[in-house]
Amino acid sequence: MIQPDPVAFSIGNIDIRWYGILIATAMCVAVIISAKRAPQHGLTGDDVLDVSIWMLPIGVLGARIYYVAFNLDYYNSFAEAINIRSGGLAIHGGLIFAIATVYFVCKRKKIKPLNMLDLMIPTVALAQSIGRWGNFFNGEAHGGPTDLPWGIIVDNVRVHPTFLYESIWCLLLFFFLSYFNRKKRSAYGQTMALYGILYSAERFFVEALRTDSLMIGNLKQAQVISVIAIIFCLGMYIYTTRNYPLQSEEN
Repeated sequence: MIQPDPVAFSIGNIDIRWYGILIATAMCVAVIISAKRAPQHGLTGDDVLDVSIWMLPIGVLGARIYYVAFNLDYYNSFAEAINIRSGGLAIHGGLIFAIATVYFVCKRKKIKPLNMLDLMIPTVALAQSIGRWGNFFNGEAHGGPTDLPWGIIVDNVRVHPTFLYESIWCLLLFFFLSYFNRKKRSAYGQTMALYGILYSAERFFVEALRTDSLMIGNLKQAQVISVIAIIFCLGMYIYTTRNYPLQSEEN
């Protein structure tokens, strides 16, 4: 595969990039599916929309803040730092801010936060699967040189399509978590915890192949965060299974 043109079309002097189209599409798909599935969790589509109105913009803001925080030397002004069209969103920052937003909005609406997170998190994985293709159009988030036949060509070099590895994994994760939600979930928070464990495990190994990672000193921050997330979510799975069985009064 060869990197295509990152610009889908232009309106006057404004380029509309595939990255933005795919991210917006991914968000819309996630919200629509979550809203349709809401009754399975004793919630309504309006509950999902009320949460999403706050979660989506704050999640994007968090993704940008997180990215800028690890690249402070790159930005010379506040204007550059907030210019999201120049690129730079970090999924971990988006997840942290989005999850916190879901918690506070659900508390205000007197909805079980863990129940809402269990409902929405499979579609977050689906959104990641779709959104990762934006990296392909931008020629970013790829790995080092490879001779594998499925490598992509970036700057005349065949490299690991790490965006593709994550896209496939997140798609499988969407189907697995959706099945788990319907058939196996026995406590609030289990699905959320499983997402944290399984996504982080994949991200740890795929991140080792990438050449454009954010760093914490000499360590790749995504790998550090992934290890922390696996430990935390494993504890969360055990704790919620013991303490928040379905139909409990957890809020």
